[in-house]
Amino acid sequence: MAIIVTSIFFIIIGLALGGGGLWLVTLGGSVFYLFAGLMFVITAGLLLMRKAVALWVYAVLVVAALAWAIWEVGFDWWQLGPRGGMIILLGLWLLTPWIRRPLGLRSPTGITYAANPWPLAVPVILAILVALYSMTTDPHDLAGELPKDMVAANPAFGGSVPDGEWHQYGRTPFGQRYSPLDQITAQNVSTLKEAWRYQTGDVKRPEDISETTYQVTPLKVKDTLYLCTPHNWAIALDAKTGKEKWKYDANSGMNPDRQHQTCRGVTYYADPTVAAGQPCAERVYLPTSDARLIALDAADGKVCTSFADQGVLHLETGMRYNPAGYYYSTSPPVAVAGKIIVGGAVNDNYSTEEQSGVIRAFDINTGALVWNWDSGNPDVTTPITEGQTYTTNSPNSWSVFSVDETLGMVYIPLGNQVPDQLGINRSDNVEKFSSSIVALDIATGQLRWVRQTVHHDLWDMDVPAQPALIDLTKQDGTVVPALVGPTKQGDLYVLDRRSGEPIIPVKEIPAPGGAVSGDHTSPTQPISDLTFSPEPLQERTCGACRCLTSSPAASTSTATTMRAAIRRLRSKARSSIPAISAPSTGAAWRWIRSGRSCSACRPISPSPRAWCRPPIFRREARTRRAANRGSTAMTARLTACSWVPSSGCSKSPARRRHGAMSPALTCAPARLPICTRTAPCAT
Repeated sequence: MAIIVTSIFFIIIGLALGGGGLWLVTLGGSVFYLFAGLMFVITAGLLLMRKAVALWVYAVLVVAALAWAIWEVGFDWWQLGPRGGMIILLGLWLLTPWIRRPLGLRSPTGITYAANPWPLAVPVILAILVALYSMTTDPHDLAGELPKDMVAANPAFGGSVPDGEWHQYGRTPFGQRYSPLDQITAQNVSTLKEAWRYQTGDVKRPEDISETTYQVTPLKVKDTLYLCTPHNWAIALDAKTGKEKWKYDANSGMNPDRQHQTCRGVTYYADPTVAAGQPCAERVYLPTSDARLIALDAADGKVCTSFADQGVLHLETGMRYNPAGYYYSTSPPVAVAGKIIVGGAVNDNYSTEEQSGVIRAFDINTGALVWNWDSGNPDVTTPITEGQTYTTNSPNSWSVFSVDETLGMVYIPLGNQVPDQLGINRSDNVEKFSSSIVALDIATGQLRWVRQTVHHDLWDMDVPAQPALIDLTKQDGTVVPALVGPTKQGDLYVLDRRSGEPIIPVKEIPAPGGAVSGDHTSPTQPISDLTFSPEPLQERTCGACRCLTSSPAASTSTATTMRAAIRRLRSKARSSIPAISAPSTGAAWRWIRSGRSCSACRPISPSPRAWCRPPIFRREARTRRAANRGSTAMTARLTACSWVPSSGCSKSPARRRHGAMSPALTCAPARLPICTRTAPCAT
């Protein structure tokens, strides 16, 4: 009975591996899974015939699997396991008496001799020894040691922040995130004990959006910590005891149209013109998720009503299109030279009529607009007048800025224009400033230089991090004021922050083409010589193929599917082009499917004013079979207002949320059904 059950099990495994392996071979992948499937089937047949040679055949599979696995991944246990674990376990089963006895010989005297185990036992033991050895190695460990020699006796940290304090997001205006304190060392860090704990009480609520996150970097000024929570509470704590000094709730409300519900930090400012101890002599500025900037007294958390509109600056001012929930500031502004300079985040992939990505400097005491730098109109930085608006949908900056007050520059990491994965109809200014680091004059907002990290960005490769400002000493002893800018691609741009010119070379490498109709690609893309960019995804070294599931059989079977999926990817380089046929990283074109693409919903409208596409991210999308009509009913619910064709598509009254109507377009209400049709799916 054991022989029969084992044979059936081997046949099932063999057919699964062989079928998946054949599919993989047709895609140009590894032949091992097809070979393994055939060996399982052959072994099963020999077992049914009670042939001892079955153990020899399976031994060949064990040896082949061991050699193949080591060739692919070396002695990496976590990758060897899924490749050979099932094969070794089943080999051990074949060595049991229940299998070997039926395969053995019966002597004339009636004694049964089990089949010789050693042809299979030797390779199985060898494989186990290899597995045990691989558990003791770490092929991914890169041994190294940071230099301990002091390179500068008095390094420039930026600003005048006391050693034991942290006044800005990156501690100082230079954004180095470095503390000169030396009490905690590598030797004593393991002995640290918890001194106090504080629970903010701000937790994720059932009605919150999915990206409700706690990302704050607290500030420490004198004996106080200042922080904010995802729902825009500002809190001051005693740094020694953790006792709450005050708490302010901005009451920014709940809005399902927001893409992010977070607060990365507050901005601290001490007014030199106000005597210490007077109201609002020291202030904390709180950005909120409903596009406000609120000035608070750092001493007691009360609103400083002398700032802007009774203490509140409304950042939506000057936006041509301003639906609630689509523009807000998640990062702390920067305070410098009597100004507070702020950017803003916009929702990715929602509309071509998003708010502007303008960078604005306001008087830090009064809230009056000092200058505005709009990447859609970069040469004019004088404050706009009442009735004027900023450039719609220009690249924005949702991250944190750095400042060099001596050079008079603020350094800003810029994002991409929405829709992030579609480059049709981008202006020359957008092409110049998208996904770049720009340096602006602190006094006037005028552009000093720009360094782009992605040309014609189709991947949402915003520059995501605050640039770090450091002074580099060259071999000849000269000191160069430098900027280090990390990117999403794993590059570190090391630039002369006076001019934006590379200190570590930046070169252009060829990039693949293949954009959708009406779009184009850049023939080259920049890459820094200081890069951690990974090797292109390959079937053999795929991290996904290391997946371990509840059983070795499942992991090996799943590996063929994973490998086939990798082979089907359009992955030529890190700048491979998104396609309508396969959703991109940001899912800019997520098809609603019911077997075939439905003609009722198209991915992208060619109109520069319209972007009619299936809902993404938090939107519900489902297809329903209309049994009484023999067709597909398609329903899409939006959390955002999107332009949709007006030819009978909208089933509810239209209302204005993005401005004036286009003659052939209707703006559908948010969160109401649109595009409900029962037209048959297109073939």
